[in-house]
Amino acid sequence: MVSMSRLDSWSKQSVPDDSCAEWSGQPYPGRRRADSLLERMVATRGLQRGVTRARCFRSSTGTRFAVWPHTGVSGSVAAIGALASRQNERVIEGFEIGHHTADSDGWLTGTTVVVAREGAVGGVDVRGGGPGTRETDLLQPMTLVERVHAVVLTGGSAYGLAAADGVMEGLEAAGIGFPAGLEPHQVVPIVPAAVLFDLGRGGVFGNRPTSDFGELALAAASDQPATGCVGAGTGAVCGGIKAGFGYAEKQLATGVSVAAGVVVNAVGSAVDATTGRLWADHMQSLATPTQTDREALADAYAETPAPLATTIGVVLTDAILSKAQASKLAAVAHDGMARAIRPIHSMVDGDTVFCLASDRRPVAEDPMRALFAFNTLLAAAADVFTDACLDAMLAATSRGSWKSYSDLAPSVLGVK
Repeated sequence: MVSMSRLDSWSKQSVPDDSCAEWSGQPYPGRRRADSLLERMVATRGLQRGVTRARCFRSSTGTRFAVWPHTGVSGSVAAIGALASRQNERVIEGFEIGHHTADSDGWLTGTTVVVAREGAVGGVDVRGGGPGTRETDLLQPMTLVERVHAVVLTGGSAYGLAAADGVMEGLEAAGIGFPAGLEPHQVVPIVPAAVLFDLGRGGVFGNRPTSDFGELALAAASDQPATGCVGAGTGAVCGGIKAGFGYAEKQLATGVSVAAGVVVNAVGSAVDATTGRLWADHMQSLATPTQTDREALADAYAETPAPLATTIGVVLTDAILSKAQASKLAAVAHDGMARAIRPIHSMVDGDTVFCLASDRRPVAEDPMRALFAFNTLLAAAADVFTDACLDAMLAATSRGSWKSYSDLAPSVLGVK
């Protein structure tokens, strides 16, 4: 693994004005598809032509790209942190992630679904004082159902739980679910869900996810998830700053992979008020914000009304786990949340973390080694959850009255 304590020799590359998706000079080592990743970033973040510099940081959980407009480009957008905090280019085998986004007049909400078509062992840990959830009781170790087929993360507060109906209907049509009859099509898809509060953020209180959102998110599921203001992250806000959906992944020395998909939407702040740094940037990969930027960040926090909120996420792993172990993994992921947002688990946050294990790799063979290997997996789950929160903050773009971190503090990405 590579430290993020310094910028390496590849950190400043020129990107031609006529093709933001091409790298010039030496190719970035060890990243065969850096160009296609950058192309996706340009497409999904709405960068215009004229972006002429790219900068990359590397961390223990993978490569992070930050793209910004060349100084002096007329009408250029503010710096955009377009992060790819994953070691692999695709989500862990056995899972897919899909989004449906409603981001137009009167709308600022959406739904995200994490799909396990072959089923996955599930766990959950709810810490917030105001949760909105569905099917969490069946994830307890003493209950019957062993396999989960999808987890829904959605906006819309309690109304948004309807999105899970659409996911269930789509999975049922594909014959995926818990066997409930003698015929193959007689199944009940197991689809736990958690919601966040984003009601009215698009301007119309009644615009919120329905079952159609779940159906469309399921249809969009793939092994290359988008991040930022998409899906459940569309209307997400954290401490007065626009947030979104983030993803991070790492592979352990044992070959086991662990990842996290997180929607950051909290009453607490993701920013250290003293330095202006993101709490989740524990490797200090970004520059320290200027005094002007720190003041802008402080103003954004001070001006935000006291909202209802909730940060929700899913930890994914290909390890072979029991339901009890999956719930423990979800519980420890809250430690990663606590490193990225302060305070958390308030009475107006419904902070909820799920875990899905695809049961493809043993943690270790003998019991003693398995114990220590599981401890390592727990620590990694907390780490990737923090990194996913960082991704959620830096991949987000400004919406309405909510400015993104990279717009409020462009100096952290090199923009003066």
